[in-house]
Amino acid sequence: MAFATRSPNFSAGPAALPEPVLGQIKDELLNWRNTGASVMEVSHRSEVFIEMARQMERDLRDLLSIPENYKVLFLQGGGAMQFAQIPMNLAGPGQVADYVDTGHWASKAVSVAKQFVDVRVVAGVAATDQKVLPREKDWRISKSPAYLHYTANETIDGLEFHWVPEVDDSIPLVGDFSANILSGPLDVTRFGLIYAGAQKNIGPSGMTLVIVREDLFGRAHAYCPDILNYEVLAKSESMYNTPATFAWYASSLVFQWIKNEGGLEEMRRRSLRKQELLYRQIDSTGFYTNDVAASDRSYMNVPFRILEQRLEEVFLTVAAENGLLGLKGHRAKGGIRASIYNAVPEEAVQELVDYMVDFERRYG
Repeated sequence: MAFATRSPNFSAGPAALPEPVLGQIKDELLNWRNTGASVMEVSHRSEVFIEMARQMERDLRDLLSIPENYKVLFLQGGGAMQFAQIPMNLAGPGQVADYVDTGHWASKAVSVAKQFVDVRVVAGVAATDQKVLPREKDWRISKSPAYLHYTANETIDGLEFHWVPEVDDSIPLVGDFSANILSGPLDVTRFGLIYAGAQKNIGPSGMTLVIVREDLFGRAHAYCPDILNYEVLAKSESMYNTPATFAWYASSLVFQWIKNEGGLEEMRRRSLRKQELLYRQIDSTGFYTNDVAASDRSYMNVPFRILEQRLEEVFLTVAAENGLLGLKGHRAKGGIRASIYNAVPEEAVQELVDYMVDFERRYG
């Protein structure tokens, strides 16, 4: 289903949703599964909702090949809640937790974790002309940390790990995949815990995905309340309290859409084409600039500047007038940013590139 009034949406989150998903939501909004009510009005304890929730989990497990010894949780509080919830659940008294600090969100995770655990920053981004992710040979990992945390994609800085860190089997690897989950295949078995806010590649805001290995249960601090305890939440099938029912429903449709489109391999193929198209234009003339090393550029979030920065407000204003949405950079960094998640079609990226070419012709 195509909506004639819709515009290319490059928002970082809440972000674009697939048009077929929005079409199905529109069709079902007033009468979901012949219940005579909206999904937003149906009890989360009802048989019809529970079956939908269980199918949602099955679809996600299929997409990511999640083994049975991992629990899948659909929680609230956003990715930022996990900054506190992870050390509460995984680090015992007196333990050290290692963090790789690669940008805005990794730094936020470090700051919050310090309230609950002895944090050691084992690596960071070097202060050079181009941002480069720290290579593992330079990481100063502690002797036996409770876990090692890294941010797989920095939405603001436009950095992405295109590899999974190699760590000793005794160290649970924790990954923040809020921006790049479901953008391609991922070996879940390499991790102790994966988490992701929904509002980028999963669905609407209001839900957070947590995938946690069962052997990590039982480590929670005594002060960790039940509502934040992964083991308790797993036993209640993420329904310890009323979940974000609409976000669950919409996310379930996104999982089905990804499967119908060809799965994570197809999402990766599309992602590679889109990022190549956009970065090629940024690099082509010197009018636009990006400060991340080519090897570490994000395929999801593409920040860039105009060499003459006085033109950036003009660029954004004219882009909005032309129906190109969500291009303003994060308030912490400024500039321009295009987020090109799964639901952003290649045609939208081409439309942005065409605009960039025309803008440079007029103002360059």
